[in-house]
Amino acid sequence: MVSVSCLGIWLVNLLLIFTVAQGSESDLRHTNNWAVLVCTSRYWFNYRHVANALSMYRSVKRLGIPDSQIILMLADDMPCNARNPEQGTVFNNRAHQLNVYGNDVEVDYRGYEVTVENFIRVLTGRLPSSVPQSKRLQTDDRSNVLVYMTGHGGEGFLKFQDAEEITSEELGAAFEQMWRKRRYSSLMFLIDTCQAESLYRSFYSPNIIAASSSKINEDSLSHHSDSTVGVSVIDRWTFYILEYLERVAPDSQLTVADLFNSLKPSKTVSTPTVRTDLFPVSLKKVRITDFFGGVRKVDTPPAVDCAVVSNSNLPPAQSGSQAQDARASESFTYAADVAEHRQQSDMQTPNQWLSFAILPLFMGAFLLLSL
Repeated sequence: MVSVSCLGIWLVNLLLIFTVAQGSESDLRHTNNWAVLVCTSRYWFNYRHVANALSMYRSVKRLGIPDSQIILMLADDMPCNARNPEQGTVFNNRAHQLNVYGNDVEVDYRGYEVTVENFIRVLTGRLPSSVPQSKRLQTDDRSNVLVYMTGHGGEGFLKFQDAEEITSEELGAAFEQMWRKRRYSSLMFLIDTCQAESLYRSFYSPNIIAASSSKINEDSLSHHSDSTVGVSVIDRWTFYILEYLERVAPDSQLTVADLFNSLKPSKTVSTPTVRTDLFPVSLKKVRITDFFGGVRKVDTPPAVDCAVVSNSNLPPAQSGSQAQDARASESFTYAADVAEHRQQSDMQTPNQWLSFAILPLFMGAFLLLSL
C-alpha cells in the first residue's frame, strides 16, 4: 500500500513539473523590447561612464531597438565639455575609430535631470502628465526590458551625480512595482560599478536576469585611457560585452549564456557575476536579441493564391460608386480575416492542450492506485 501511494504521489509530481514546464515558456513570450541606459556620473574624469552608456546605446540601436523604445539618461554633457579637444564627440577607444555620440543620439534625460527620483518614476510609470511621451517607458506585460547602469558605487548603493544614492532595496522595490503593474514580461539588469553584485541582492520579483561587473569587495576597472582626452575612455566589463555584441547580427541565435560565458575574470580583472534564480528558463534558451535586439516575428494572414485570371472570367465593368463600394467591402472582409487569424493565433498551443488532456488521466490513475 505504501509503494502504491508513493507511486501515486510520484505521478502527481510529474504532472506538476510537466505543467510548469509548459507554462514557463508561454509566460515569457514578448512582442517588444525596450532599453533604459543610465550613466549616473558627472565630471570630466568620469568620461568613461558616459562612453559606456553611449556605446551600449549604439549596440542596441544597431540590433534593432528604435529610439522611441530607448530611454537614455546621461548625467553630464561630455561632448560639449570645455576640456573635450574634439567638441561634439565621445570616443570609446584611443584610436578614435568611432564617435559613439554621433549625429542621431537622442538623450532623454540630461545633466541634473538624471536623479534617483526621475529614474524610479521612469521605471514605474509614475511621471507627471507634463512629461512628453518620448521620455516615458511605455512598456506592458509583453515587453522585455534591458536596464543598464554605470557609475560609481559601493556595497549596496550606486551614486547619482555625487549628490545622492540609489540602494539595492530601492531598485528591488521599483522592479516589484513594475511587475505588479504588468510593465514587463522579462527584465535584464546589467550594472558596471565597484561591488556591483551587491546592487541586485535585494531583488525578489519574477522573470529577472541580473549580471554585474564585480563581486562584493571587488573594484570594477577601466580598460584603457586616451592621452588625447587625458582620461580612461571605457570600463573593462562593458568593453568586453560590446566586443561580443559586435559579432551578433539582428537574426542571431547566440544566447545570453554565450554572452555571459565570454566574460572571463582574466579579461575583466574582476569577477563577473550572474543571478538566475528569479528567471524560470535556462539562459541557454534565451537569445541575446531577446533583450538587446528589436527584430520580432509577427503573425501575417495566409498568402493569397494569385491565379491567372482569363479575360473571359473578368467581372463586368462597374460604375465609380459601385467600384468604391466594392473596395470598401473588400477592406472590411480583409479586416475580418485578419481578426479571425489573430484569434486563432491566440488559442492554446498543442502542447498546452496536451497538458490539459493528460491531467484527468493522471488524476484517475492516482485515485485508482490510492484505493
